[in-house]
Amino acid sequence: MASMPAPALEISGLEKTYAGGTRALNGVSLTIQKGDFFALLGPNGAGKTTLIGIIVGLVNKTGGTVTIFGTDARNEPEKTRAHIGLVPQNVNLDFFGKVIDIVVNQGGYYGIPRSIATSRAEEILKGLGLFEKRFDAVRTLSGGMQRRVMIARALIHDPQFLVLDEPTAGVDVELRRSMWDYLTGLTKRGVTILLTTHYLEEAEQLAKRVAIINKGEIVVNGTMEEVLALHDDSSAGNGGYRGSKLEEVFIKLTQDKP
Repeated sequence: MASMPAPALEISGLEKTYAGGTRALNGVSLTIQKGDFFALLGPNGAGKTTLIGIIVGLVNKTGGTVTIFGTDARNEPEKTRAHIGLVPQNVNLDFFGKVIDIVVNQGGYYGIPRSIATSRAEEILKGLGLFEKRFDAVRTLSGGMQRRVMIARALIHDPQFLVLDEPTAGVDVELRRSMWDYLTGLTKRGVTILLTTHYLEEAEQLAKRVAIINKGEIVVNGTMEEVLALHDDSSAGNGGYRGSKLEEVFIKLTQDKP
């Protein structure tokens, strides 16, 4: 029998306490299989940003283990980082740089020859609807286009695990839709996506699996169908707020009990 491929991400007993004593993660365990579109949801301050920081090697953990495609992230950080493309929450582009240069130059950090990086960048920019803007300075682009430049930059070294931290904040609906079409196409080719977002309806439509984190602990983790099954239809007649099913489950699991 062929052995099962290693998960894209396997986290076990992950803990993080910051110097001031703030406990951001309290024994988080999570597995994301290769090719999954996985949503990590949680209110502000729940631990999402810390968790992503540890996964991509920007934050040191206090305890637990992180493996990327079977490789321990602490023992072989360069190898695991090469597998990951990160699209951070805050726009961090050179606003005077040209789109094509920003994406191609990123390839240089991974030792990709400029000729290969250029043709690869052009392909990615076509897929993201940015090819016509490739010679434009970033500062002339809309906020939504700048976010797509960040996605292109994250993809230049052909990572197999893409981490998207609030990628559609401030992006208009039409741009979001085309962006998601492109990204779901990547998962069909075997790329794994980890998404954090405040747009819960978007997560509900896109993600196959979902985990909700609250106060540094995973409060639910399963397929989207399993998590939506926690929705309580009996609350529908109470005249309360009605959002998407996922939104109602999210509120139920993360609000402070009186």
